[in-house]
Amino acid sequence: MSLFNQVLQNFPRLEFAALVKKHSAERAAKRFSCRAQPVAMLFCQLAHADSLREICNGLACCVGKLAHLGINGAPNKSSLAYANQHRPAALYEELFYTALGRFRDGKGLGLRKLRFRVCQKNLWVSSGSGSLPSE
Repeated sequence: MSLFNQVLQNFPRLEFAALVKKHSAERAAKRFSCRAQPVAMLFCQLAHADSLREICNGLACCVGKLAHLGINGAPNKSSLAYANQHRPAALYEELFYTALGRFRDGKGLGLRKLRFRVCQKNLWVSSGSGSLPSE
């Protein structure tokens, strides 16, 4: 199982389908499904893509493997742009908060709960003299 597929496993298909139905997000969708949009956007983040062209071309290179991710094929630039502009953001916001709730309960992280801290080892505080501290 690829790393990309493991990340997608945190968003169950049935839960996502219920959210799509609740927000009636696939009302006018023909070929580009609501499930394919977060797959494309997650690919954008993991591949550090800067444009729609990079997203679509990157997914097109993985044509045989896209079926394992739950999408039929790579989207066109126009389809992805239209979906990003017209699909309700509330759908993906609610998807995020349900996943966040699952991780906070510890179900997504297994038995171990993680604590997030910011460690600032090289914190420099000005003494008012205007010079940098010597090392």
